Amino acid sequence: MSKEAVGKELLAVERRERVLELIQEEGSARVKALASIFKVSEPTIRQDLETLEGEGFVIREHGGAYLRSVSQQVGTLTLQHMENLDKKILIAKRAAQFVSPGNRIILDSGSTVTELAKCLVGVENLTVITNALNIALIIGTNPSCQLMVTGGEFKAPTLSLTGDKAAFFFRNLYVDKLFLATGGISDAWELTYPGFSDIAVKNAMMEVARETYLLADSSKFGKASFASLGSIRCVNYLITDDGIDPAVEKEISSMGVKVIIA
Repeated sequence: MSKEAVGKELLAVERRERVLELIQEEGSARVKALASIFKVSEPTIRQDLETLEGEGFVIREHGGAYLRSVSQQVGTLTLQHMENLDKKILIAKRAAQFVSPGNRIILDSGSTVTELAKCLVGVENLTVITNALNIALIIGTNPSCQLMVTGGEFKAPTLSLTGDKAAFFFRNLYVDKLFLATGGISDAWELTYPGFSDIAVKNAMMEVARETYLLADSSKFGKASFASLGSIRCVNYLITDDGIDPAVEKEISSMGVKVIIA
């Protein structure tokens, strides 16, 4: 195989990885949309989806594909991304220390924030707003908690509600604290996500929160995805694990973000 052919194959592999990452975030995707995002032809995307189906990740349907594990995940209320769970639990326990009885808080969707929700079931008189159905079921076991759930479009891999209706829900609200998730933190210090649908929702959450706590394990650093929420400077606190590079911690601190090690 020539160097040119090897280069093209590497590009195809990388593109398929990104296509899968997006479908794992959104649950499904249309060929036309993927072709536009990746700036390739629709036949090329169909070939990518055929390969991913052959590898057992997706199931193709007319005009697109959906994640093979969707039915199982929804049926068992299982999230897609459960790696580094030990670190996420530590981060969640540390984050819980910043929640006091009577607080009004927003809980974003995601595995680390889900672990935080488990830590809050005994905290009294909370007001919790969330777009995550699994988190709502956890918080709902606390009889003293006032729970509000957004509307919106259901996104199976994150068991969450998203889109314009979910974002609109936060208008005219005011909360003490937002506990925010991220897909990755790029080398340019941007909060990035595999899909676009949540960006408006997360922006709406931040606009109504007095303080924003970003919950991100150390594997998220140096990881970039398609959509950007903006600079990490938009958060007040970063709660992470002790795997963070000291140089990264120093750089983030210099931006005015208080770094808290779980």
